Amino acid sequence: MEERSRCLIFDPFAGISGDMILGGLIDLGLEADWLKALVSDLPVKVDLSIEEVSRGSIKATAVRVETLESGVVRHLKDVLEIIDAANVDEKAREWAAAAFRKLADVEGGVHGIAPEKVHFHEVGADDAIVDILGACAGMSQLGIDRCFTRPVAVGIGWVVAQHGALPLPAPATIRLLEDLPVRESELEGELTTPTGAVLLSVLTGGQRLHGDFTPVRSGYGAGVRDPSTHPNCLRLIIADLDARGDLIVMQADIDDMSPEYAPSLLEELFAAGAIDAWTQPVQMKKGRTGLRIEVLVPETGREAVSRALFQGSTTLGLRYWRVQREILPRAAKTVEWRGHTIRVKASTSPDGHVHYKPEFDDVAAAARAEGVPTLRAQDEIEQLLRDA
Repeated sequence: MEERSRCLIFDPFAGISGDMILGGLIDLGLEADWLKALVSDLPVKVDLSIEEVSRGSIKATAVRVETLESGVVRHLKDVLEIIDAANVDEKAREWAAAAFRKLADVEGGVHGIAPEKVHFHEVGADDAIVDILGACAGMSQLGIDRCFTRPVAVGIGWVVAQHGALPLPAPATIRLLEDLPVRESELEGELTTPTGAVLLSVLTGGQRLHGDFTPVRSGYGAGVRDPSTHPNCLRLIIADLDARGDLIVMQADIDDMSPEYAPSLLEELFAAGAIDAWTQPVQMKKGRTGLRIEVLVPETGREAVSRALFQGSTTLGLRYWRVQREILPRAAKTVEWRGHTIRVKASTSPDGHVHYKPEFDDVAAAARAEGVPTLRAQDEIEQLLRDA
């Protein structure tokens, strides 16, 4: 049985913007009424329109957010308060807040002012709030928590902004695209906006797509212009990745970091996409006792995990090699024990035998609540599973 991993792939062959992402998500199946309800609850004055259009020969969904109130000045603090009060889940709130913080940091760096003092159209305007919060909440609504990107197209020429004429890609945009794959096209005009760039950066974490994938469905978000030269739209692909085949083992030996940092480092590696991670003591040069950190990671997650390893440890380098693994078919279920719900992992061996492993944290918590030893609770739960 193959193990599959569901993800979303950004394919910005004609660039990317916030409204193109919203259109692509609706084309994928996000309910338009849900987005309208989300926007109506926000303290912003905008007109939201959604329609089916064509870009070249491709059917796409166009989302337009028109600001109805001019002269409103918002700083980062004001925007974060709106996000904090929005009716979205915690993951969407974290994504949106991270996007605006990064926008403010980059724009502040470009113009030489502190991030908290930034007030400009990309951070303060109502349409940017709708684009970013709507995209993050829409991703979460569709159950997407892992994203990759193909190279993002950027245009050439000049754009006139609040601060005067700027070369394309705009200074803020190129800063936001750092660590992302970029493809310079010969098309004139702003193909990738700062809002699109920051969402791509935050949602993908800089992870590029490597290897094969199985498309599940795709959607297209339309850009504003409809040129004759190319279909001006963003493609979003929900796909399954084969999580069984080629994996990478990453390894680093460290002799100048206290072992007390190891637990938090492992947590960071798992958060970055590691399948497994562990440490072991090693004897290093000059007789020093060191720590070997090893990580098992899919090829698609190598860059994000290596970044986490470099940022979270004192290592100056790492080595890695490809491995293969075989896995048993697995499933998750629950069982009731004395009124407590216990999560259980089930695996099936080649001869058909099913092995059950109750989640230890659930068992321990239930045992404490019932005032019985954890070992006895474990035995009783395993007996329930055998009798089922």
